[in-house]
Amino acid sequence: MTAENERLTRREVVALASGSALAAVGLEANEASAAPKSPRLPVIYLPHGGGPWPFVDLGGLFARSETARLREYLEGLPASLGSKPSALLVVSAHWEEPVPTVMTAPRPSIFYDYYGFPPESYSIQWPAAGDPGLASRVRQLLQTHGFSTAEDKNRGFDHGTFIPLKVSFPQAEIPTIQLSLQQGLDPATHLALGSALAPLRDQGVLIVGSGMSFHNLRSFGRPAGTRAAATFDEWLRDSATTDPETRAKRLVGWASAPLARQAHPREEHLLPLMVVAGAARADKGRLEFSNEFGRAKISAFHFG
Repeated sequence: MTAENERLTRREVVALASGSALAAVGLEANEASAAPKSPRLPVIYLPHGGGPWPFVDLGGLFARSETARLREYLEGLPASLGSKPSALLVVSAHWEEPVPTVMTAPRPSIFYDYYGFPPESYSIQWPAAGDPGLASRVRQLLQTHGFSTAEDKNRGFDHGTFIPLKVSFPQAEIPTIQLSLQQGLDPATHLALGSALAPLRDQGVLIVGSGMSFHNLRSFGRPAGTRAAATFDEWLRDSATTDPETRAKRLVGWASAPLARQAHPREEHLLPLMVVAGAARADKGRLEFSNEFGRAKISAFHFG
């Protein structure tokens, strides 16, 4: 975004989250006529776990009780939506670009962006079709709100997408695209980005933020990590489920939360939540899943 537009979106972020500034910034009329409406879908921030955990024997890296609970949540995800999506838009922690970038391949490949796992980890398939038309709509919405955008014709699904969605949608029957994070990982920018995408919820598109509410690889399985995850998760739960205006303020200032940097030395796995919370606008969040993974508390939040 330009500096002027970024200042504008920073001022608008909190108001957009509460829904009070829509008319003021001229969004309601444009969005109402943009595309035919479907039943509004929720927006989802989910934990994608570690590597190919649901499909490969990792030798006890994660406790069976931990993986069973996360699998159960992901398998139940479609039933929680109310209606079947016509497309999936995934913001994965594992893709960053200088500007928000959408994948446009009609048949995306699989990008095995994990390392050191058994050979069968690199033959997992999830053959969902892409959706170039949705990619164009995403770019149009973002550009209307002052974002520069780009497209990537070669990008495949990374494990933030194909691992959890292979559990949730094993038939891979729903067209799916990914949208990158923006380098710099500014939380207000990603809240504004999500708000720009909110109209897609009325067009049958399920917006998914795929990350981890705790992501400190050096601390998984250690007492310090368990403590940091529990402390930060309590703050995150309170912040994600409070009123939308307070939610936006807290998420922008997430780095001042208790043990924030112990939970997220680098915040790329938290930023998909900002996009989802922005797309939620006036909808409140709810805790949909919470359990330990690698002895660290992780959570999923749904909005709407």
